[in-house]
Amino acid sequence: MARRNATDIASEMRRSIEAGTYRRFERLPPSRKLAESFGVARNTLRDALNQLENEGLLETRPGSGTYVTVQDQNQIPDAVGDSTPLELIDARFALEPHICRLCVLHGRREDFDTMEELCARMEAATNDPVAFSEADTAFHRALASATRNSLLIWLIGQINTVRSLDEWMRMRHLTLDPDIISEYNRQHRQILEALRSREPERAAVMMKEHLETARLSLTRAAET
Repeated sequence: MARRNATDIASEMRRSIEAGTYRRFERLPPSRKLAESFGVARNTLRDALNQLENEGLLETRPGSGTYVTVQDQNQIPDAVGDSTPLELIDARFALEPHICRLCVLHGRREDFDTMEELCARMEAATNDPVAFSEADTAFHRALASATRNSLLIWLIGQINTVRSLDEWMRMRHLTLDPDIISEYNRQHRQILEALRSREPERAAVMMKEHLETARLSLTRAAET
């Protein structure tokens, strides 16, 4: 069995938070117990918790513990719950190219290593739209986290909430075939290469190309 890393643990905990296993304002078990339950070292768990804290899902209170801060799914704002997949893409167009620029300024090697792991996971999911979509969401979330801007992290979290809604699930089924997944993977790699080489405008252009591909795919699917 492959050894799990911090990204794996963060993904599992994120699913538990989104499913309501961990409720808003609930304090997590002590790190020693959590590490034992996941079968990982405490430093691996710490890195996973840091990822989730950067995403705005957790908050560490010195002397008290780590608490869930994400809002319950039944409290999704109307603006989010009523959004269409195409509105999601338009919102991402407004934010993510500049997020790439900020990633170049503030991103750290560990951020890019996390994105590298997620690229590999997406590339292994060419024939698995559900696994691809999960890793894809995590990749764009990691981009926001690398900005170190808590407001942008929160905004991307709100945008990504749309991906869990029924209309997005239907569109994912219509659009994510092996060819489009392969194209998305190529674009993700280009974005990551531009970030690693510290080229902000190239990264922003690559992100615009990626989002334009997604918009075209969704538009075609909406017409069927």
